[in-house]
Amino acid sequence: MILLENLTKRFGPKILFENVSMQFDPGKRYGLTGANGAGKSTLIKMLSGTEESDTGGISIPGGMRLGVLKQNHFEYDDERILDAVMMGNKALWEALHEKEKLLEGEITDEIGVRLGELEGTIAEEDGYMAESEAAALLEGLGIPSDKHGDKMSSLPAGYKLRVLIAQVLFGKPDVLLLDEPTNHLDLDSIRWLETFLTNEFKGTLVLISHDRHFLNAVATSIADVDYQTITEYSGGYTDFVEAKYENKQRDDAKNAATKKKIGELQGFVQRFGAHASKSSQAQSRVKQIEKLKDDIQSRGTKRTSLVRPFVRFEFEKPSGRDVLRIEKVNKSFNVEATKDAKGRKVGAAGVKRIFKDLNVNINRGERIAVIGPNGIGKSTLLKLMVGAYPNIDEDTKKDIVAPDAGEIRWGHDVSVGYFAQDHHEALGHASAGSNAFQWLYGFNKLATQEHIRGILGRLLFSGEAALKPVEALSGGECARLLLSKLLLLQHNVLVLDEPTNHLDIESIEGLLDGLKLFKGTIIVVSHDRHFVSELATRVIELQPAKDDDGAYTKIDDFNGSYEEFLERAGRDYLRK
Repeated sequence: MILLENLTKRFGPKILFENVSMQFDPGKRYGLTGANGAGKSTLIKMLSGTEESDTGGISIPGGMRLGVLKQNHFEYDDERILDAVMMGNKALWEALHEKEKLLEGEITDEIGVRLGELEGTIAEEDGYMAESEAAALLEGLGIPSDKHGDKMSSLPAGYKLRVLIAQVLFGKPDVLLLDEPTNHLDLDSIRWLETFLTNEFKGTLVLISHDRHFLNAVATSIADVDYQTITEYSGGYTDFVEAKYENKQRDDAKNAATKKKIGELQGFVQRFGAHASKSSQAQSRVKQIEKLKDDIQSRGTKRTSLVRPFVRFEFEKPSGRDVLRIEKVNKSFNVEATKDAKGRKVGAAGVKRIFKDLNVNINRGERIAVIGPNGIGKSTLLKLMVGAYPNIDEDTKKDIVAPDAGEIRWGHDVSVGYFAQDHHEALGHASAGSNAFQWLYGFNKLATQEHIRGILGRLLFSGEAALKPVEALSGGECARLLLSKLLLLQHNVLVLDEPTNHLDIESIEGLLDGLKLFKGTIIVVSHDRHFVSELATRVIELQPAKDDDGAYTKIDDFNGSYEEFLERAGRDYLRK
């Protein structure tokens, strides 16, 4: 059991938690919900021991193993994929590594004793089954065995996340802490993770997710971070929403009845307070009024952190009718030689084809969803588009690619805004040492400070929040800051790669409201079915294909909504 006792945590004047006491019980699966910046990721960090509380404490029994999903997807780039998974069991990995080094030298009596100790550790940790267990986890998450010997750097961001999930599961933790585990995962991998967590993992799970379907499938309880405290609700996300709404309605009704009663008591005091014969009764009613006011205060003095940003994308001048033409574009990437689990080379270095003779035309006002399985080339397609735009800023240029052949042409009076999947890369080197206000102001120093403050306020960076250092922002705050840049620069074309990742549900709805009202052109990659279904007027599906030269990606261009696409094609890539 994990016990929180009188936990308080502040960031400057902002209170995240105040005197919070609760417990996380063994075997339960808790979904952490709450607005961006409410303190969900901070709580995960405090549970993992990487962040201290201001007062109070967290009690975790010493023998319990904690598994924490790493947020730095590039930390293991120089490691083999299989090794990165096995590093999830620190004791085993260190024993295997030390044994390998000792066996390279001369075996003395002392070294022989040490080797015996290491063999004991390896046996205790099921080390002789380690590679097969790690491989099974990787294959369950969609990474085939012929890739296990490759370096982590060879994987796209979405697949690196899969390896990190396999890593934390490999450590066989008693307590599993997952921060947005479904980001960048395709539907098959999400279903595998759901099955593993619900059927095979027997410990305590604490997870942050803005995927409503995933929370409903996995969570047995919801721990709602709001009103500077944590409230536990039984059931999944839908059960929680209904219970929280009912609680609020009940509190509002109680407050209304209490205020009515206070009015009646105040009327009596005003009528009879001066009469000697009624004086004691009037004083008694004054005390009742004070008690009733305390009751109202106890039910609703703290403001909820769950608020919706006000997102409205505007531009001064529309683009021409022809927004983008992609003609006969080819794109390939060089790949390193593949190795097996023992590090032996089993495949030669070569070239991976992505697109062959790709043709796409985009017109003004279209809202296009780019869909397809993970690794098929969705982000590459967007980077090709943005890479052809001549006025992209320096930091964004780090995230683009160029075609090997063919032509990509933007139309007349087009202004392109790009939302990259990697938020920290998109924030760029200019963010170092700056706060949110300074970072945004750097993109238009002719704008007034009031204008910059206004945009930040609409994206929930009001008051002191606008002065928060960029490097200290949560994933959701980074996403909202990048959206504030798009609002400031007023582009007439928006190219968005997974814009809903890390956003809470209210922020997703606020973004969706703004995009539906936008009169320009939208090209978006997203795994959120609700988001795509509400937004898209055209669907570009990327599909695997083959010819005499091997595999590549082709497109199926469907002019209609995602729901109409499903009726025709029946292929669903998105999370409900």
